[in-house]
Amino acid sequence: MRLPGAPAATPAATRPTDAERVRSVLAAAHSMTVVVDGVRHEVRHLDEGDPLGRLHLHPAAPSAGHPASLLGEGRPSIRLEFTDIAPTPVRDRVRARVTVLGHLLTPYAHEDADPDASTCVEYGQAVLETAEGTSYLGLDELDGARPDPLAPYEAGMLTHLLDEHPELVTLLLRLVRPRPTAAVVRALPLALDRYGITLRLEERAGHRDVRLPFPSPLDDVEQSGAQIQALLSAARRRSHPNTLPA
Repeated sequence: MRLPGAPAATPAATRPTDAERVRSVLAAAHSMTVVVDGVRHEVRHLDEGDPLGRLHLHPAAPSAGHPASLLGEGRPSIRLEFTDIAPTPVRDRVRARVTVLGHLLTPYAHEDADPDASTCVEYGQAVLETAEGTSYLGLDELDGARPDPLAPYEAGMLTHLLDEHPELVTLLLRLVRPRPTAAVVRALPLALDRYGITLRLEERAGHRDVRLPFPSPLDDVEQSGAQIQALLSAARRRSHPNTLPA
C-alpha cells in the first residue's frame, strides 16, 4: 500500500528504450551503408564493435547570426544505414532499420581508407523504424543509452536455442497469454535482450509477437542463463500443455 503523499513507484522496464535499441543495433551490426552526398559506400566488415565509436559525433549548435537550418550548408551530407535482421528463419525477418543523419566536418574514412583516420560528423538525428512505428532520436538520447549486453551474442544464443533445444521454445509457450490456439503453426524465438525474450507465433495467415520478460533485467551476459532458467521453471509450473500441429 502506498502512503498518502508518497511518490508512486516507477514501473519496472520490460523492454529496451528506442535509444537502447538503436545502440544495440549498431553494436551488433556486421555491415552498413554509408551515403555521402548521394554516393553509396557498402561497408561489409564491421569487426570493431559499435560503428559510432569510429565517428566523432558533434551537436549541431547554431553560431551567432547563423540559424540552425543553415549550419549544414556547404558540408557534405552523410547517412549511415543499418538493417537489423532476425537470426532465426521467421517470416518478415527485418526487425528494425536505423538511419543516422548528419553532415561531414572531416573527410569520410571509408572501408578502403586509412583505418586510423578519424571522421567528425555534425549530428542531425537518428531514425528508428520498426513494426511499431518510427522514432527520432537526438544526440543526448544516444549518448545517454548503452548497447544491450546481449546484443553481440544474441544471434548465437537464439540459433543455439532453436537448433539444439527446440523443445524449450515449445515449453515457453505455456507462459503466453492469451494462450496460443490451433491457428498457430510455428513458434520461433525472434529476439533476446536484457529485459526478456520475444517469440514470434506464426499462423497460416499472419503472425504475432509475444514478449516474455525476465524476472529482472540483467546487467551482464553471464546472468542470461539464470534468467532463462527462471522463465523455463515458471513455464514448467504451468499446468496446461501447448502443442503445435505437426
